[in-house]
Amino acid sequence: MNNWFTIDKIDNSTYIISEYRHWEETHCYLLIGSEYSLLIDTGLGICNIDDIVKELTDKPIIAVATHIHWDHIGGHKYFPNFYAHEKELNWLSGEFPLTMDQIRDMVIDRCDLPEGYDVNKYDFFQGKPTKILKNNDVINIGNRCIQIMHTPGHSPGHMCFWEEKNGYLFTGDLVYKDTLFAYYPSTDPELYLKSLERISTLPVNRGMLTVNGVFHPHSA
Repeated sequence: MNNWFTIDKIDNSTYIISEYRHWEETHCYLLIGSEYSLLIDTGLGICNIDDIVKELTDKPIIAVATHIHWDHIGGHKYFPNFYAHEKELNWLSGEFPLTMDQIRDMVIDRCDLPEGYDVNKYDFFQGKPTKILKNNDVINIGNRCIQIMHTPGHSPGHMCFWEEKNGYLFTGDLVYKDTLFAYYPSTDPELYLKSLERISTLPVNRGMLTVNGVFHPHSA
């Protein structure tokens, strides 16, 4: 299972941890501050992302997900200190609109699973966050302040993370290459458009925009 994750470096305190063996190529982002490290999304949870995180930082970890979908919160089980948006708390307590059989089928169909992995043991993460987030909240991890932007559409509580100092925008499943998924019962195309319009006004000058989950340099 050692080849499940791929690590890329954005700068000396910002890393991408990728799961390329998932068809959507799930990407998680580690932001290292002077007091804490913020892990944005934790992937599928098939392999232990905490082992990778510990290679990159010794700061206490705050985990947060752009939204409560299985491929973004699977690794939350390794991080007891995690935050979530108020609009998706019910999904963390048994009210996610898909069954475990449906989720496991998608894991099988869409992943190059590690040899010997038993998908019947795959679970959808459930838990109570240590902090509930809302629009425009700020997470201060020590010399790095990350603003929460509530960007619904793909899901009710979807969040983007804006670091104005560096001009970094972490967009989750709001912006990526190819088809944008907004046709499920839990999605809202009109809110999706409003969210896109909102982030389009940000001064992302040296920052990064997500293209198929991967950060690419972008100049405004």
